[in-house]
Amino acid sequence: MAKKYAIGVDYGTESGRAVLVDLSDGTEVADHVTPYPHNVIDEKLPESGVRLEHDWALQHPGDYIEVLKRSVPAVMKASGVDPADVIGLGIDFTACTMLPIDEELKPLCFDPELKEQPHSWVKLWKHHAAQDEANQINEVAGRRGEAFLPRYGGKISSEWMIAKVWQILDEAPHIYEQADRFVEATDWVVSQMTGRLVRNSCTAGYKSIWHKQEGYPSQAFFKELDTRLEHLTETKLRGEVLPLGTKAGELTEEMAALMGLNPGIAIAVGNVDAHAAVPAVGVVTPGKLVMAMGTSICHMLLGSDEKQVEGMCGVVEDGIIPGFMGYEAGQSAVGDIFAWYVEEAVPAYVKEAAEKEGLNVHVWLEQKASAYKPGQTGLLALDWWNGNRSTLVDTDLTGLLIGCTLLTKPEEIYRTLLEATAFGTRKIIDAFHYNGVEVNELYACGGLPQKNQLLMQIYADVTNREIKIADSKQTPALGAAMFGAVAAGSAKGGYDSIVEAAKKMARVRKETYKPIPENVAVYERLYQEYSKLHDYFGRGENDVMKVLKSIKEQV
Repeated sequence: MAKKYAIGVDYGTESGRAVLVDLSDGTEVADHVTPYPHNVIDEKLPESGVRLEHDWALQHPGDYIEVLKRSVPAVMKASGVDPADVIGLGIDFTACTMLPIDEELKPLCFDPELKEQPHSWVKLWKHHAAQDEANQINEVAGRRGEAFLPRYGGKISSEWMIAKVWQILDEAPHIYEQADRFVEATDWVVSQMTGRLVRNSCTAGYKSIWHKQEGYPSQAFFKELDTRLEHLTETKLRGEVLPLGTKAGELTEEMAALMGLNPGIAIAVGNVDAHAAVPAVGVVTPGKLVMAMGTSICHMLLGSDEKQVEGMCGVVEDGIIPGFMGYEAGQSAVGDIFAWYVEEAVPAYVKEAAEKEGLNVHVWLEQKASAYKPGQTGLLALDWWNGNRSTLVDTDLTGLLIGCTLLTKPEEIYRTLLEATAFGTRKIIDAFHYNGVEVNELYACGGLPQKNQLLMQIYADVTNREIKIADSKQTPALGAAMFGAVAAGSAKGGYDSIVEAAKKMARVRKETYKPIPENVAVYERLYQEYSKLHDYFGRGENDVMKVLKSIKEQV
């Protein structure tokens, strides 16, 4: 019998990639990246040149279709696989990435009369200009004692759907009126492939305050926010919410011709990039924390009950794996902190030495930092260079480095920054663990675990847990392809559940990182000091970071 395949398409911030996957064992047969022709639109609109305000981040929805037109035919061509053997396709996306559409599912920015209006375009996940609306949502929800608030660690983010929708209503009411619906980009791309719009349980739950048992917050809550929002959820957020792995529809003739595939193949409902990575490392049961590690970290965990955990980004039934509660937390800067140090603070002699040895500066610093034992630098840092996402949920916190002397070396500071991010992850693990959501093992995927061995050993020592590393370089895309195989089902050569797919297709490396007992003991002492600083600066006892920020703004 001919082998069967599925395609996973992973939509990132600057590009999209397609991966063709063998369903028998999860092997990635071919992959191809398409950079978005318009990239991130954060200064002015394409063509019209209309200037954007501070904190805006938009995208061009046509770029997402470009990925399907370029990257899917490219992987088919490179692999030589017969389109008849490709049975399903799944996608994952950054989130919340949202856009207004009309009754025909057409983005409003495609309308010649509206394309010069910034609010008609796609708002990328990192569009932060709806912070005022988010603050009001949190204030009203807190005052009313809304049951949903603790499910999101006590705060709804400006990055999420309701704040962004409300910003459109506040600043461009005519765009709000003309929108038939507001949708996640992942659901819109699926609708373009199938001709049918459905919503997925992952983005609805984590980004749109939807709950499987209770639905959206009440009309009374929305009315108190703004009388014009009273009927938002049954009008502009309407639509069936389906669990991950559900078949959203079948590939249309028109899109099949564009993508070089056969019409009628199963298209899975959309997903979020980090969440798609969870089954791709084989995690389909509680107690295992998956860290998607890159510029930031997204921490994902399965549980059997809904518990309240300080500072989590959300707990959603069916949000990651159908049948479980999916918990999410995160750190807003990790790789970004190491990059800041290398680009902004490393002395010239380090760059020259690295160049002479033919090494990347990060690699040079990692090699030098590896010679130190835990605690040997005499330094400690708080990892808040880009605020704190979990567990304090405070974007106004900033970084701290303590213990420097006239003898402190660059590699010692570098090591300390690696350790600080590990302490930040330990805070998140402890918050889950002490609130009854077990964390027994760690899994890591993304760019950092593949590159930095010292970092992964530090994480194992600081958390005192074994860490398994994803074998795939394209973990979210592999996960998306797995959901595509589930949407097709076993009758077509796929799988009937994501658990079955994970058994055959998930891959982790044989080598793991195990905690070293003498390192664990020293890091435990350092972590106690980190915790004192964390609470002192992060819980209001000393607001110096915020005072400095406000003086800077006043000046």
